[in-house]
Amino acid sequence: MPPSLTLSTAVLFVASDAPRYQLKSMSAGPGLESLVDQTISVITNDGRNIVGVLKGFDQATNIILDESHERVYSTKEGVQQLVLGLYIIRGDNISVVGELDEDLDSNLDLSKLRAHPLKPVIH
Repeated sequence: MPPSLTLSTAVLFVASDAPRYQLKSMSAGPGLESLVDQTISVITNDGRNIVGVLKGFDQATNIILDESHERVYSTKEGVQQLVLGLYIIRGDNISVVGELDEDLDSNLDLSKLRAHPLKPVIH
């Protein structure tokens, strides 16, 4: 049996054929199912911006991203990209999820982009 990672009722396992990561026993979250295997941008409640390929989610909106990185914004220097790889974000820490247009994103020169870091979301 392949190695597994359990998220509530979800099971992530490494498969021998594509897609590399498969999810079983997932409940459909509002709108997230259409974003599986798409590049998305996630804004967390603590103001972080994490970009990666959505591989799965569960009924608590915990999400699994592959090939992910965090974009760290600054007013003094360009956007830093911190490589995270395979990454899990708890649903209770997610503020916004959006599809990322990879063509537009690839044309951005992040080294010249300046912005204030996002402030934490206050509920």
